Amino acid sequence: MSVEKLNFIQRTLSVGQLQCNCQILVCPKTHEAVLVDPGDDAQKILNEIATIEKNLGARLKVKALFHTHAHFDHIGATREVKEHFVAAGIEAPQIFLHKADEFIYQMLPMQGKMFGFEFKPSLPIDQFFQDEQTLEFGTMKFSVIHTPGHSPGGVCFHLKEDSALAMPETIFTGDTLFKRSVGRTDLWGGDQDLMIKSIRSRLMTLDDETLAWPGHGPSTRIGEEKRANPFLS
Repeated sequence: MSVEKLNFIQRTLSVGQLQCNCQILVCPKTHEAVLVDPGDDAQKILNEIATIEKNLGARLKVKALFHTHAHFDHIGATREVKEHFVAAGIEAPQIFLHKADEFIYQMLPMQGKMFGFEFKPSLPIDQFFQDEQTLEFGTMKFSVIHTPGHSPGGVCFHLKEDSALAMPETIFTGDTLFKRSVGRTDLWGGDQDLMIKSIRSRLMTLDDETLAWPGHGPSTRIGEEKRANPFLS
């Protein structure tokens, strides 16, 4: 009797009018899951979780809602996603954010009004990220990298490679680094010079083959951005 190989599960969903990349990351051994930037379209996210559960034949244990920063297009569905689990009587995921972005997170309804959207007040943050802390969920090991500039509390998540599970070395860069571009800095607490410094000192030091998933748009690799990103030349 053959045994099906266990592979890391990653689903990238473009959510909301601004097409934020919401990531669903699942440990294939424990079925623990992390969501990165549930920015909008809560039902779309929940439906994808249900599809993964159906394919696995097991319930996911959604442990954490990670946020690269607190702009509305990255936190807009956080409340609805967490409340779904509370209403179902299932252990609800914890909300993670860097402390320096808490004031932006608490401004969610005001952010929405500025851009023509309506949001309920944000739920309390359960845990604040610390720079260089390690967080483990099943076989998934994340290192938190504080990369201020796009926002004061912007962070990236470095997922460690596990070749046995087809889990690639990956950095989730939020709106700090994009394929051939970088984030804007004209919103609350933005700082262009600081952002470029963060990218050069904290991200460009990673291995060239590291897969980089930004908060919007296609993935890239760190080596490609070293060579071809016009904002870093």
